[in-house]
Amino acid sequence: SDGSIRLHQMTSEYPLMQWNDSTNGQPIIALQWALTRPSVFFVLDASSNIYIWDLLENDLLPVAKQTIPSENVVTMALLGEPEKTNGLLGIALAKESGQIDIQYVKKKWALP
Repeated sequence: SDGSIRLHQMTSEYPLMQWNDSTNGQPIIALQWALTRPSVFFVLDASSNIYIWDLLENDLLPVAKQTIPSENVVTMALLGEPEKTNGLLGIALAKESGQIDIQYVKKKWALP
């Protein structure tokens, strides 16, 4: 609820990494790991911002932030086929009105 993210290992109750206030205090609505690149995850906050984290590029801050204008995004889901190496990765965004947007991610964050 405060924008903090914690990365845990299944064998420990203590986080390996913790990022406080990663969304400038906005609650996190959804967080998902990339299906095609294990070091990348996506975060959606309550202000309809999507943060892209690539832990191989920067493990302190997100590598990109995208604001979805005009309407609140209520959830997201990632689309892709992990067994394929074509680097195709998409994000399905569900908006408050019921509209669904699908956006494709740059290959640098999608390639294995």
